[in-house]
Amino acid sequence: MTVFDDLVGQDKAVAVLSRAAAAAGEVVGGGRGAGMTHAWLFTGPPGSGREDAARAFAAALLCPDGGCGHCDQCHQVLIGSHPDLETVRPEGLSYSVKQTRELILRAAGAPTQGRWRVILFEDADRATESAANALLKAIEEPPPRTVWLLCAPALDDLMITIRSRCRVVTLTTPSTDAVAHVLATRDSVPWETASFAARAAQGHIRRARALALDEGARQRREAVLSIPRSLTGVGECVSAAERLVKTAEEEAAAATAALNENETTELRKLYGEGSTGKGLNRGLVRGGAGALKELEDRQKSRATRIKRDSLDAALLELVSFYRDVLAMQFGAAVELANDDIRFDLDQLAKRSTPEETLRRIDAIMQCRERLAANVNPQIAVEAMMLALRP
Repeated sequence: MTVFDDLVGQDKAVAVLSRAAAAAGEVVGGGRGAGMTHAWLFTGPPGSGREDAARAFAAALLCPDGGCGHCDQCHQVLIGSHPDLETVRPEGLSYSVKQTRELILRAAGAPTQGRWRVILFEDADRATESAANALLKAIEEPPPRTVWLLCAPALDDLMITIRSRCRVVTLTTPSTDAVAHVLATRDSVPWETASFAARAAQGHIRRARALALDEGARQRREAVLSIPRSLTGVGECVSAAERLVKTAEEEAAAATAALNENETTELRKLYGEGSTGKGLNRGLVRGGAGALKELEDRQKSRATRIKRDSLDAALLELVSFYRDVLAMQFGAAVELANDDIRFDLDQLAKRSTPEETLRRIDAIMQCRERLAANVNPQIAVEAMMLALRP
């Protein structure tokens, strides 16, 4: 067993990373050898396991046995507590230049336990232009023992100057059978449920696990896939848009409520609220109000991102629906992601033309672009619903 065993359907990537980790382990004094470099870029479609691959590689670099999967070093990396691993997750809509410069300073430190200090930058494509320029400078002139692991959906999501300085590891979408096998063997999911979840998730491993284990996730999927047959008029389109946006808002609120409260409480304590004793008062000390306002802004940005991601996931479910309709209209011999609602797919395929189906897919993709451009979600989704109705 190694740290790479959990990477489903990524044999080529595992071979590259294993060789690099072995080469890194053979180098004396923390230098770089054949197959090893100071900056890596992990790309691949959503659900392919970009972050999982980067984390496994980090464990292989920090483990004295090249990623055995059972030592303390590997365990600390996999749970995110290793002192030589810095994990960066942009919580808001983007990652600022201020945050990047602070990260670069931390990255310059020497490792405390091994040869390497590893910076794992999830969603590196969310860095602003100024942040990307600062990151480029750090990658161009890296400290001798620092390794950067950047994750992004595609090469084009990062500046070409950053891409040119990284070794690229491209992950692929795992097959339905591979994902189903993982669910059945590692999560003890019945094979029929595992196959359904893997097919519906279209290779997205975390999404497949959620569909297999969470009844709420299955109910949300059913609600989204019921939208096409409900769009019988303008009023129904507006109602469907309102439900979709409201559901995304509720998910964002549920995901952030407890975290926001804990962060706010800790910050207030840090700035002395509730303290007693000589020279102290029960309110925030100087600077506390500004720090609290900055925290609230970050929390709002995080909630907006979660809401947008939730909406985007629903839109991709709709894309898969119309993609299946198009496949049936052309008689394509492909696996249907939504085979469990074949009757609905067949009915729409018979009532419409391939041109109409393509127009509907284009409307969904345009809605995604509008949401990414900060168009009001209700307006963007309403326009899409009107374009989807028969």
